[in-house]
Amino acid sequence: MNSTGLFFGAAFGFLLASVRFTDYDVIHNMLLLRDWHPFLTFGSALAVAVPLLRLLQRRGWRTPLGGPLKLSPSPVGRHHIIGSALFGTGWAVAGTCPGPALAMVGSGRLLGVFVVAGLFCGIALRDVVVARSAAQPAPRRAEPAAVGL
Repeated sequence: MNSTGLFFGAAFGFLLASVRFTDYDVIHNMLLLRDWHPFLTFGSALAVAVPLLRLLQRRGWRTPLGGPLKLSPSPVGRHHIIGSALFGTGWAVAGTCPGPALAMVGSGRLLGVFVVAGLFCGIALRDVVVARSAAQPAPRRAEPAAVGL
């Protein structure tokens, strides 16, 4: 196991637990717009991360594993909208998302085990859907009929 990844993963889980993102009531109140603390945490993380990542990419920074830091932004597409709706629905139902769910498992919370199991089932289902769509030939488009004069 990569010790760098383990260290940063454990630190990230500790931070998620310390800001109480592993607490169902905190997430529930955030989604009901009763508590702005999580939104401020997200905003501060973005305000620090985005400029720093762009600066590191411009300077040719190499990742801890030796690869180049390469950001690849993409335009918003239909698959992003569908994916975010599914993610948000899962977040609302479970009261957690993948990062805090793993931190919940690490702290012994039973809800985290169910959420992580659901995550793995969702990943497996996505792989099945992608494999099936790759195996099917693309539909042929009908050629427009030639109109004679």
